[in-house]
Amino acid sequence: MNAAPNTGARAARRRDRRVYTRSRPLLFALLAAARRRPVLRLGGTVLVNGTEPYRHALTRIPLDRAAEGTTGGAARELSGGGSLFDEEGAGHRAARRTVALDLGAAGVERLRPVWRAVLDRRLAPLATGDPVDLVPLARELAGATVRALLDVTADPAALSDAAAEVAAVAVRGHLPGPGRSRAARAAGPAAARLAALLTPAGQDDLDERVRDERVSGEHVPGEHVPGEHVPGEHVPDGKPGRDGSGGAGREAVGEAAGHVGRSAGADTGREAAGDTGREARQGAGGSAGGRAGRDAERAAARRAMLAVAAVNTTVAALPRAAAWCADAGLWEQAADSRSRAALVDELLRVVAPSPLLPRVAAADADLDGCPVRAGDRLILVARHAVHADDTPPDARCPVAPAVAQLVFGAGPHACPGARLARAQLDDMLAALAPFRPSVVAARADRRAALPGWRTLTVRATALAPGPHGGSPC
Repeated sequence: MNAAPNTGARAARRRDRRVYTRSRPLLFALLAAARRRPVLRLGGTVLVNGTEPYRHALTRIPLDRAAEGTTGGAARELSGGGSLFDEEGAGHRAARRTVALDLGAAGVERLRPVWRAVLDRRLAPLATGDPVDLVPLARELAGATVRALLDVTADPAALSDAAAEVAAVAVRGHLPGPGRSRAARAAGPAAARLAALLTPAGQDDLDERVRDERVSGEHVPGEHVPGEHVPGEHVPDGKPGRDGSGGAGREAVGEAAGHVGRSAGADTGREAAGDTGREARQGAGGSAGGRAGRDAERAAARRAMLAVAAVNTTVAALPRAAAWCADAGLWEQAADSRSRAALVDELLRVVAPSPLLPRVAAADADLDGCPVRAGDRLILVARHAVHADDTPPDARCPVAPAVAQLVFGAGPHACPGARLARAQLDDMLAALAPFRPSVVAARADRRAALPGWRTLTVRATALAPGPHGGSPC
């Protein structure tokens, strides 16, 4: 690689580091200091930086998915279970299959016109030389996609803002200092706002489809049948287990889903219980009403999980990826449809929207020569495992696909939203590339749940038609 690309990559890395140093300076400094050690024990906490140890921890070490301090534990504590991250066995696999169908090839193509319309409208000013802030664009794009995915009628910007606030409050509630008590007080109102926006417009509710699948026994070809034992899967009755739950936004999703599930499910449950009671007037009616309330909480928690994860990862990833392209001179690769898919994977690897995953070991194990005891806290540093800190993105010389994929997790619990994330970034790069935009202003977001920009303003350096000819976008 010649000197110019190296210079551009260094400039891009310097800028991108600001989203870490301005929002979580102490945490970033600690992780950076330990990054050369594949596995490092600090008391009862094990930092995992190496690629193979990271994969091993996700796929071969039994993990306690309901432990305190993990995403699943927060969801179970706050919502009584059912937010996808804390579920076990057949219920968990049925919910994941349903989500995977919604976010599969057909589902992504159904949603694609939604975010392309946002790109067309939001990027149009570049054609006249006007600047565009990519953060509001990403927020609207994420909100519009979630609205279509979950069949709700909320304003995309309002939905995106509410999901971002719920996640931010959840993260602040786990950080030391006086902000924890303020976050605890803000959690309820923030959850209520998001819950109000996530009421489905139709009857095709995620939880209903999960229950229908359990009853019918239908399953996706190639997937595990509900109730089938997955080798290594940790379940409450002591069977061995594994959890490779991946994807971005998990640190805040569990707690956010729990808050929203409880907020939305409580009123629905009371209403269902009242209806049932009026019909039965007996103990059986109360039991049915209780089940209806729990089902409503689970459905709301699943909607919240999808909304919070999709919004926060999209808003974190898209502007950062565009900044990398501008600073590192990658627009030529982005403009070429033959190299863009590889560039998308490389950019998602480097921005690693969810840079670390908190987990708890459920059994004794060995991790690259480091003994791991049941109950040990595992901090899985995705950013280091995929070499985001030392290998810049390059579609002409990408890292191995198995390494890049780790930003979405590994094993049977890998993030089902990977296809959606890739498609959205691919379309944004295709829309931006003809303009070869440069960054004219950037400010890190200190409050967001995930490292990202509060503003990232770009201006075109070339005026050209869009990738398909015709209008500029």
